[in-house]
Amino acid sequence: MREWVSVCDADAMNLIDHWIDGATTPLASTRRSDVFNPASGQVTGAVALAEPADVNTAVASACRGYETWRDTSLTKRSQILFAYRQLVEAHKLELAELVSAEHGKVRADALGEVGRGLEVVEFACGIGTLLQTPFNEDVSSSVDTWTVRQPVGVVAGITPFNFPVMVPMWMYPVAIACGNAFILKPSEKDPSVSLLMARLWTEAGLPEGVFNVLQGDAVTVNALIDHPDVAALSFVGSTPIARHIHTAASAAGKRVQALGGAKNHMVVLPDADVGQAADAAVSAGYGSAGERCMAISVVVAVGDVGDRLVPEIANRIDDLKVGPGLSDDDMDMGALISRDHRDRVSGYIELGAVEGATVVADGRGLTIDGHEDGFFLGATLFDHVTTEMKIYEDEIFGPVLCVVRTETYDEALALINDSPFGNGTAIFTNDGGAARHFRRNVEAGMVGVNVPIPVPMSFHSFGGWNDSLFGDTHAYGAEGVKFYTRNKVITERWPSPHDRGVDLGFPSNS
Repeated sequence: MREWVSVCDADAMNLIDHWIDGATTPLASTRRSDVFNPASGQVTGAVALAEPADVNTAVASACRGYETWRDTSLTKRSQILFAYRQLVEAHKLELAELVSAEHGKVRADALGEVGRGLEVVEFACGIGTLLQTPFNEDVSSSVDTWTVRQPVGVVAGITPFNFPVMVPMWMYPVAIACGNAFILKPSEKDPSVSLLMARLWTEAGLPEGVFNVLQGDAVTVNALIDHPDVAALSFVGSTPIARHIHTAASAAGKRVQALGGAKNHMVVLPDADVGQAADAAVSAGYGSAGERCMAISVVVAVGDVGDRLVPEIANRIDDLKVGPGLSDDDMDMGALISRDHRDRVSGYIELGAVEGATVVADGRGLTIDGHEDGFFLGATLFDHVTTEMKIYEDEIFGPVLCVVRTETYDEALALINDSPFGNGTAIFTNDGGAARHFRRNVEAGMVGVNVPIPVPMSFHSFGGWNDSLFGDTHAYGAEGVKFYTRNKVITERWPSPHDRGVDLGFPSNS
């Protein structure tokens, strides 16, 4: 067994293994993938990549854990969840620094991610109330009927690089609270924080096998899809992979919730507070270097508001501080996840200029003293973008903000509703009637009114429409409880000692 070692330790080059049966566990596969510090561009470790045989080992552990956990009382489950919540709170800085070290986002952003994830843990602590179901006494003579929600079994979560703490926490607190065993397959780009989360579960008293971490790549994902003992799969990532996982896992008879990509629009009406809208556009467009599925990537400026709004956004871009996430200075934006991704986003910036968009701010060519090999890219702003341009159509997933101009509100609404995605959207206005019409008629799963990133709180649910979601249920909240449980309806009759005799007819209602 290898002991858990933080990748923040500069003196150690780590092999990041799996977590099985309550401990770090090397498995059979010898495949490895490099892990980088995006701020320096240097390799800091290697992560193991599971083969199908390793998936079998993890699933077998989860099956054993499930047999114990499903019979654990709701009171005990809640106590362990409360303990886990306290441990995450106590280790939140350590978690955040692991995220910064391997993802590249700034410390404050990483701390915010941990905080939003904790909200779902806190929601799941109330599992005794969340699993309450209807009971009807005397539906017929001496007959009672009620519904119970039971766990589905072994479930798996496949999560992306951009939120290595928060997105897994959208899944596993609810799944575990409902009585399931959970296998986390985190991104191989920033895997270390998954082991710390696993260790905290063990310290909280979770039985072995109930939470396992299986490091891996597409080979691992496909093996989880094919495994007959995995009952359900949750996924967050790009639309093509979400579609593949939904199709393949559904064909294998599994429950699937697969959250895909996005192209989120923010409409700004002429009556809006332009300063507030500019603040929101910069925060929502460039936070976490644009590597958010809920990032605003398109600002739709209606009427003449663009002439006032674009200079305000440009002024704020000039004040952004870009640098290493673990810097002692307060940075606004860190590095992108990898060199390849940085170069891909740079390619879109070049393409936008070729397509004819007005380049207001160009983030290419940015170098950070002492971090010249880091995967940095500055904030980029395009104006006069049209819907035929690739920078409008594609999810760039980087610090690139496009401004599209329309003459009317109706054109802006139609533009959003024509998008194949439907994750999140927002409108900035002081007109209550326009806001009400927008939230009723826009084709998106999450809508903000003067709120640029309308990510729901833990007691609601997260998910989009159209090509942003495959499956019937959204993540966490009441829909998360629904996804990780199955209904069973029980009808029971205990005849009175005074009722005897054979009766071949239907029960009466007397």
